[in-house]
Amino acid sequence: MKWLELLTVAGATLTAAVTVVVLYSLGVRLTAIAGDSQTAAPAWVRYFAYICFGLCGVAVLFGLYLIIPYFSG
Repeated sequence: MKWLELLTVAGATLTAAVTVVVLYSLGVRLTAIAGDSQTAAPAWVRYFAYICFGLCGVAVLFGLYLIIPYFSG
């Protein structure tokens, strides 16, 4: 077994998983901050939350593109 390839795949998987979780969590947190009625949040907070959700979706779709053989040719 080639251990370097196994470690490379494990590292890429861990990095991708952490990236998706952080983007989604940041999007949820920023949405909560923007929706708080007691404090006035800047308008960019809501847009940044939507950008985080969009990047999370792009990362998931890219992962599906890599996994499904029909799409990657």
